[in-house]
Formats: sequence, C-alpha cells, structure tokens
Amino acid sequence: MVVACTPPLPAALSAKPAAVPSPPRPAPGFLPLRARRLGPVATWRRRFRVEAIKTQQEKQQTEVPVEDSFPAREAAPMDGADDPMVPSDESWVVKLEQSINIFLTDSVIMVLDGVYHDRNYARFFVLETIARVPYFAFISVLHLYETFGWWRRADYIKVHFAESWNELHHLLIMEELGGNSLWIDRFLARFMAFFYYFMTVGMYMLSPRMAYHFSECVERHAYSTYDKFLKLHGEELKRLPAPEAALNYYLNEDLYLFDEFQTARVPCSRRPKIDNLYDVFVNIRDDEAEHCKTMKACQTHGNLQSPHSTQNCLETDTECVTPENDCEGIVDCVKKSLTK
Repeated sequence: MVVACTPPLPAALSAKPAAVPSPPRPAPGFLPLRARRLGPVATWRRRFRVEAIKTQQEKQQTEVPVEDSFPAREAAPMDGADDPMVPSDESWVVKLEQSINIFLTDSVIMVLDGVYHDRNYARFFVLETIARVPYFAFISVLHLYETFGWWRRADYIKVHFAESWNELHHLLIMEELGGNSLWIDRFLARFMAFFYYFMTVGMYMLSPRMAYHFSECVERHAYSTYDKFLKLHGEELKRLPAPEAALNYYLNEDLYLFDEFQTARVPCSRRPKIDNLYDVFVNIRDDEAEHCKTMKACQTHGNLQSPHSTQNCLETDTECVTPENDCEGIVDCVKKSLTK
C-alpha cells in the first residue's frame, strides 16, 4: 500500500461552523497532524438514519434508528414481548432504574457541555476515556463470579473485552488529534473514570440490567455527539488526513475483535473505508451505534452471544466448510444457516 505524505495540517476544528462558506480557516491552538492519503480499500459502507430525539427527564429511553446494509445476526424475526431488543418488563423497578440512569447521564452531559462546548477533541478524549470503563467493570465482576463458581459467561467476557479494545483505539485516535494536550483534561477524564469504575461495579453487582442500560445511555450520547459533529464539520473533515492510529486499527488485516463487539451483525460484513478524517469519525460514530445495540441486547439475561459463535454451523453443515479467514465464505455460511 503506497502512502503519500503531505505537509502537516491542523488537526482540529472550532466548535462553531464558519459564517462565510469561503474559504474555511481551521481554528488555531490545536496540534498538527501528519497528512496521509489512502486509496479506497473496501466498498462496504454503513448507512445510518438518525432520528434526533433527546430524552427528557421523565421520558423513556429513545432508540438510535439504524438502517442496516448488512445481514443481521438474529436467527428469526421476533415480535412483541419476545424481542430481546425491546424490554418486556415494564415494572416500576425497570422504570426506576432507567429514570436514575437518564438523570445521571443528563447530569454528566450538562457538565461536559459547560466545560467543552467549544473544544471538540478534548470533549471526545474525555468521552472515550469514560466510555471504555464499564467494560472493565463488567469483566471484573464476571471474573469474580466465575471464580466463586456462580456464573460462567465466556461470551460476555469475550464481547466486553472486544468492546474495550474498540474504545481504546477511539481513545488513541483522540490523543493523536490532540484531545489530551492539556493536563486539566487528562485529570478530569481520569478522575471521572476512577469513580465511574467503582460505581459501575456496584451497579453491575446490584442489577446487571441497570448497568447495561446506563452504558447504553452513554453510548447513545456518544453516537449523537459524533453524528452532530459530522453534520457541522463534514466538508472540513474531508480535507484533513486520517490519523495513523485509525489507519492501523480499521485497516488491519486481523479484524476479529472488530467483528466481535458487533453482536447484531454477521462477522466480516462491515469493513471500514478510511480516506480522510471524515471517514474516521463516520466509523467511530458507527462503532458507538453497534455498542448501543449490544448493550441493549445485554439487558435481557442470557441474550448476549459472540458473533463468531455463528460459525458453529460449520460443524453441522458440510456445505459450509470454508477457510478460517475467508470472510465471504463465513458470511454466505451464516446467511444460509439463518434462512433454514
């Protein structure tokens, strides 16, 4: 792969869109980013359709509508209360848990809006530092339960690790863009993450459903934040190069863990395209939507399943024998198994 390097360019944008459309000037005060150009590497693209409805304090959680371009992983369509993606338990306990989670999420959003209203990359750095903490907490509690012999949820541990691995690379991208350049931002992010970890551990031990819903709220906010950022600065982002951390992650030959956290999707069905900084943020936004769907599925006990477990069809269908890394063969195999 040939990579052409151009002179360093500014790597950040001001929070407010330029009043005059010609010609845009990047805001000062951000770290330079080494320019890279990369040709198209894949034709698959996710297309999202967002219905921007912000939750009010007494409103139930809203959905992140997503229009899938790839085969879904559900074995059969479900209706009514049997759909694991739709909470069937509408008891006062569930409503109380969700109300508390929405209140806590709105409180954190108010703080972030006040501190980072005009500093996008610093805000993203704080968001990504916080967003990966719940997965550490889930894995810690699951390991503890497994040690005591109470639970053994191997798929949960594997998926949550893949989610934390994805969020780690989001964080590396924001660091390369200069989001952690000020010590106060690093302090605030890590201070919040420290207490958030122990809060999530306690919440997860008390009610896994509540902990997963809270994480869903956080991921939904991350999705809407990136989506708004793309709509405001899309044209400017298309003229900026992709960070090296994004190229190393999204264009890696081994994307097993990338497929693993997308539990509602067939493995190998999503392969990102990275030509510029706009593509990077599109993929980060789409990652957050996949996290949101996974966290919602987890709220039904025992519903989570590793996406790669669909390869079990190879054991029962001799016509589905494919090489281990043959993505097209795996997708065809899964499609065939889902239509039986």
